[in-house]
Amino acid sequence: MGLKSDTWIRKQSLEFGMIEPFVEAQVSNGVISYGLSSYGYDVRVSYEFVEFSCKDSCIIDPKNFKPEYSNFTDVRDKGFFVIPPNSFVLARTVEYFRIPRDVLSICVGKSTYARCGIIVNVTPFEPEFEGFITIEISNTTHLPARVYANEGIAQVLFFTADETCNISYKDRGGKYQHQTGVTLPKMR
Repeated sequence: MGLKSDTWIRKQSLEFGMIEPFVEAQVSNGVISYGLSSYGYDVRVSYEFVEFSCKDSCIIDPKNFKPEYSNFTDVRDKGFFVIPPNSFVLARTVEYFRIPRDVLSICVGKSTYARCGIIVNVTPFEPEFEGFITIEISNTTHLPARVYANEGIAQVLFFTADETCNISYKDRGGKYQHQTGVTLPKMR
């Protein structure tokens, strides 16, 4: 398995639509950087956020997730979103992804946010996943934290496999395939 370079990412995006919209160079003047980097792509967080707060001492159970027991509030703000202390929000990327069958992508938070106690969690993008990426953004501090819409939030790294997988995310009908907005947990 090998890490892919900016040349490969550019070709896959421009010729095959792997990342849309695709920004061919790093944009960093006055914003938290996004766009193509040496060995990855810095994605932006959209202006769509889903804030969580618990009603009546609820328990979050990923195997029995019931939004009606929780309070999820959709917030749209084109400037920024303030995450309460010791809390999290869900958001989505500006970019839409089409991952090739022989590729696994891993997403890691940007250091600018990490140095402020803001942690980004995203699971791997599996072979042949397609859609916007739902991102969990945690504020680990005891202070409110600001996240800027339409600016960089995380970096995606692309790894090609030595062999193509037998069954891709698309083949198994992945439950988050073709997600278009911020997507809450699902069980089958």
